Amino acid sequence: MTAASNPLATPVTIDTRHYPRFRHWRAALVLLPLLCVLALFSLAPTAWLLINSVQVDGAWSLANFSEILNSPFYRQAFGNSLWVSVCSSLIGLAIALVAAASLKRVDCTVRDITVAFTNMAGNLSGVSLAFAFIIVMGTNGAVTLLLRQWGWLTDFDLYTQTGLTLIYSYFQIPLAVLLLYPAFDALQDDWQEAASLLGASRASYWRRVALPVLLPAVFGTFILLLANAMGAYASAYALMTSNYNLVTIRISSLVAGDISLEPNLAAALSVLLVAMLVFVSMVNQFFIKRSYHAH
Repeated sequence: MTAASNPLATPVTIDTRHYPRFRHWRAALVLLPLLCVLALFSLAPTAWLLINSVQVDGAWSLANFSEILNSPFYRQAFGNSLWVSVCSSLIGLAIALVAAASLKRVDCTVRDITVAFTNMAGNLSGVSLAFAFIIVMGTNGAVTLLLRQWGWLTDFDLYTQTGLTLIYSYFQIPLAVLLLYPAFDALQDDWQEAASLLGASRASYWRRVALPVLLPAVFGTFILLLANAMGAYASAYALMTSNYNLVTIRISSLVAGDISLEPNLAAALSVLLVAMLVFVSMVNQFFIKRSYHAH
């Protein structure tokens, strides 16, 4: 019997052109629950904010944005939020850079303990963090009374912009360490040895080799810290209530205040806050692309 007359000996060809497409659809079905959650808790609220921010008495209008931009009170809220956020982000970033660089040099056991403690400290925020600072560094806090007795701290007031920046910096540092610590793995130990053999000092190595490599991670971490601080509410409200003018406190007072309820104006404030963070993120992406092209 020849191969031509034997059907079992005839080679069978299977068209596999449709299999990759099937795998893609299967992966999309697996991601469907995540996409539904994203749509319900991110896209839908954003759409609601955009629509209600241009609604005034049931009519389409930009009066809410005009009122915010022409109001010194709301402009001060944005200025205060931006000032506290930038200061706390820079403080957290500076301390985290030193801490992350040190973690690369210490023993593995010490590194693991430090990372675990940093992760735990990063989860301490909100009302509990403000309450802890009030107990420790408030007007009658334990550390405040001790330092005042020694004559080292006579005019510190936790319930001011300085105290609020201190609290913000506290929860910024652990987050910055956790974000920057993996970036230092990109630095090879033999790079510094090679630079020293070529006559470069330690400062020159960090300025010309290490920092350009770390620059995208540093910029990205700063943007995340800035967004984290701009959106913080519980710590600031627990410490200052409504005595300090922040954007998040103003939004809360407009949607849950005892005097007046203006959800459309609160939506406009939220849209401007999101637009500010989007603009900062775009600037960050621009600098990251330039740094990649430069290298």
